[in-house]
Amino acid sequence: MGNFMEWLDRRFPATQVWNDHMAKYWTPKNFNFWYYFGVLSIVILVLQIVTGIFLTMHYKPDVTLAFASVEYIMRDVPWGWLIRYLHAIGASAFFVVIYLHMFRGLIYGSSREPRELVWLIGCVIYVALMAESFMGYLLPWGNMSYWGAQVIISLFDVIPYVGPALSEWIRGDFVVSDATLNRFFAFHVIAVPLILCVLVFLHIVALHKVGSLNPDGIEIKENKDKGGIPLDGIAFHPYYTVKDTVGVVVFFIIYLGVVFYWPEGGGVLLEKDNFTPANSLQTPPDIVPLWYFTPFYSILRASTADFLVVLGSLTAIAAIATPFIKTKRSNKIAAFVGYGVIAICLFIFDAKWWGVVMMAMAIVVMFLLPWLDKSPVKSIRYRSLPFKIAVTIFVLAFISLGYLGMHPVSALSTIQAQTCTVLYFAFFALMPFYTTWGKTKPVPERLT
Repeated sequence: MGNFMEWLDRRFPATQVWNDHMAKYWTPKNFNFWYYFGVLSIVILVLQIVTGIFLTMHYKPDVTLAFASVEYIMRDVPWGWLIRYLHAIGASAFFVVIYLHMFRGLIYGSSREPRELVWLIGCVIYVALMAESFMGYLLPWGNMSYWGAQVIISLFDVIPYVGPALSEWIRGDFVVSDATLNRFFAFHVIAVPLILCVLVFLHIVALHKVGSLNPDGIEIKENKDKGGIPLDGIAFHPYYTVKDTVGVVVFFIIYLGVVFYWPEGGGVLLEKDNFTPANSLQTPPDIVPLWYFTPFYSILRASTADFLVVLGSLTAIAAIATPFIKTKRSNKIAAFVGYGVIAICLFIFDAKWWGVVMMAMAIVVMFLLPWLDKSPVKSIRYRSLPFKIAVTIFVLAFISLGYLGMHPVSALSTIQAQTCTVLYFAFFALMPFYTTWGKTKPVPERLT
């Protein structure tokens, strides 16, 4: 083995790569529960690729055969039902892990300098996952898949001048048809997975360049011994490979429990309307996306004419009040101009246009997080009380939006969705201010 590794190292930096990213990659010694989800996301990505390969061996991307081929996989292919459920439930598990992973980055300041690029690449991965899931959702060619795709693609119609042509180009037809199914299949099994693998690679490389953050928000590279090893660091392998293995085992216990005993998830993981073939003449009673899209779907539905008037008024008030807030002059000017422009636009464009814009902006604002957070400390352990209150309200608003998006529209639910929408955007819009309010705790020089 020694001779083989010597031969290999002369031709490929195998040992160097192992040392740089595993055996001599020095990580903080106080990782906790929240640091499982990065590894779990990689595990699920591999699982989705492997199960997807086996599914494509029997799936037919044809509108006359697609639904029947899925039924064939479920009923006649040996262990086909298991592979299909692993893949379908794996999509939901993927988003659970990703949401928790992003939340950890939020509360521990993992988006802050020097990790802005790590956060930005992670946000692009999130968007790519949404595209991958949406395209895969059409493939079973169930009735909810068909109508869900029809509704979501039609949202592009609101784009001025190019919207209708863009929607037609995405579908490949005037309606969701065989051309749509074929191109979604190609993107789902080839293009987007390749993009995801490249993005994950870049995400890891960028992370290992600057080093992992920790629950204390302390840069361990600033305290090194004479050998250049961080005093508060330990090697990723074997310490965290063993620790992460425990997390992976626990995850699979929960994940396989759902796969074997509750795969439909009460209609949340697999909708009942998707167990019938696509029918362009029979619209489901309630067209709703999968649960991990419902927060943004609620924001879309919350956009009404009355809501825009209220939102425009609140934004105008915020612009007027900005000069009186205690913060830096540059923050005041930027906020005043931004709020003013938004207030004017809210009174110009209609509710449908703003619904799509707000749904898109709900994702775009995540990319701005590294520059919105002005707190002198990174970790929530040492943050001031206003930040902790804001995070709590944000989480409750996001969960509420997701819940409301899974249920039919009513007068009360619309008001609730509109309130949660305001709270969602206020979390980001007011972040430059409340992150500087209150008293922060002193950050220790070494890890606790």
